[in-house]
Amino acid sequence: MVMAGQLVQISCPSDSFPESVALAESQCQELVELRAKVRRLERENLEYRQQVGYWKSRHGGALLRIAALKQKIEQLEGEKRQLQADLFGRRSETKPLNDRSNHLDDPQDDSQHPKRKRGQQPENHGPQRRDYSQLPVHEEFLKLPPGQCVCPDCGQPLRLRTDTEDSEQIAIDVRAYRRKYRRRRYERTCTCEGSRTLTAPPPAKLIPKGRYGISLWVEMLLDKYFTYRPTERLLASWRLLGLNLAAGTVTDGLQRLEVLLRPIYEALKQRDPHGDLHQGDETRWRIFVLLEGKEGYGWWFWVVKGPDTVAYLLEPSRGHTVVENHFGTQSRGVLVVDRYAAYKAMKWVKDGVIVLAFCWSHVRRDFIRVGKGWPELKTWALGWLRRIRVLYRLNDRRLGVQKDAATFGEADGCLRQAVAEMKTQMETELTGVELATPCRSALESLQEHWEGLTRFVDDLRIPMDNNTSEQLERGPAVARKNFYGSGSLWSGQLTAALFSIFATLSLWKLNPRKWLTWYFEHCAAAGGKVPENIQPFLPWNLSEEKKKELGNAGLPQGDDTS
Repeated sequence: MVMAGQLVQISCPSDSFPESVALAESQCQELVELRAKVRRLERENLEYRQQVGYWKSRHGGALLRIAALKQKIEQLEGEKRQLQADLFGRRSETKPLNDRSNHLDDPQDDSQHPKRKRGQQPENHGPQRRDYSQLPVHEEFLKLPPGQCVCPDCGQPLRLRTDTEDSEQIAIDVRAYRRKYRRRRYERTCTCEGSRTLTAPPPAKLIPKGRYGISLWVEMLLDKYFTYRPTERLLASWRLLGLNLAAGTVTDGLQRLEVLLRPIYEALKQRDPHGDLHQGDETRWRIFVLLEGKEGYGWWFWVVKGPDTVAYLLEPSRGHTVVENHFGTQSRGVLVVDRYAAYKAMKWVKDGVIVLAFCWSHVRRDFIRVGKGWPELKTWALGWLRRIRVLYRLNDRRLGVQKDAATFGEADGCLRQAVAEMKTQMETELTGVELATPCRSALESLQEHWEGLTRFVDDLRIPMDNNTSEQLERGPAVARKNFYGSGSLWSGQLTAALFSIFATLSLWKLNPRKWLTWYFEHCAAAGGKVPENIQPFLPWNLSEEKKKELGNAGLPQGDDTS
């Protein structure tokens, strides 16, 4: 044995030597196994360390996916709440008491007045009694019964005086009757040759050989296309008066009237693109006729309001070519619309001939949808709704003082400052990385349409929204719900023509009943055809005297408090 560099001899008993050798061999074997086990454990440790890094990375990826899925779920939940509000809420900017789908409750909103009692308000003067002196008077004399025409004391008869004590009631006499024409016949008293008997000419008829007069067709057109009631309901009410009209007779008559009204409608469409300020909108309509190359019955009513006309365009498409063809190369100016892409795709818009002004009411709805879809973002949405409300107030104030230069300058400056502050706030929030996705989408849309949204600042004629054109679409929307649409193409064209005519007459404050009667009388005088010259019947060609004759006499001026 070697110890400290010296060979030392260890003596051991001869009988224990084999045991020592065996023990040493076993320990060597155990040492080899332990070294192998250590190497194996080191390899496993290295593998596990590598796997730890792998699983950590997988776990991190899973956490990121979970976070993304949670965000997506939150986004979908918000969109679901938005769709529920769109489906079950109102599609109007009005504020009914029991539906707030277009409103977010704002504790700082001072525009909401407390609920008031119905009827006359204590702080207001009573409404003036209306004047019905333009109505015809039917006199009716009331007499005492014969038994009471004596003195109650002595029984002497009473003498009838010439004066009366007068009072009146307003009544309506709705009746169907037969107008029987008795044509006078004349006989010659001379000896001249020829027929001895001459007869007065027959009355002019709106529909040749027709049995029904102008008043009946005027009433029918007004009932369906002015008050949007289905024709079947009108016929049912007439049956209560004893007049039973066949539906086929009505259909044939309306088809003939469409031909008579078509030139007036074309004249309205031709004039409508002129002017430098228009509003536009569109709504669904159904025509239950299958056309080659078109699937389904869905058509579209486009409305374009000009300075003194309103044109409804019935088209199978909702594409940009509809309004593009309506305006043409001669059109100029501003078109106030919503943010529908078809208006942006118009050739005249791309060429700069027509510029678009967008609607702030639609922008306002974006923020309402964010507040309703994501309750945690309601405070953010309310902040932007307040800014929009301030713009409306400042613009209304500016428009109300146009005649006062000093006050107008101050109001105009306040409005421009508010617009600039809103733009700065929008750009600041869009640069933030923590802005929620729904908020970013609303602001990006606001930024994209900012130029069109702020055109009203420099041009006082431009309104802040296209509510006027949307209100013009309410009539067709009510009609669509009441009688679903049109059963034929000619019926749809008649609908478009009468919607356009009635809306234009309303702009000119003309009574549609008087105008229709006047126009149909001239059609009847022309043998049931369109008069040779329709220019005298167009509202913008009427003399002041004729406008007064066809005007809406008797309609209340200002707010109706009844």
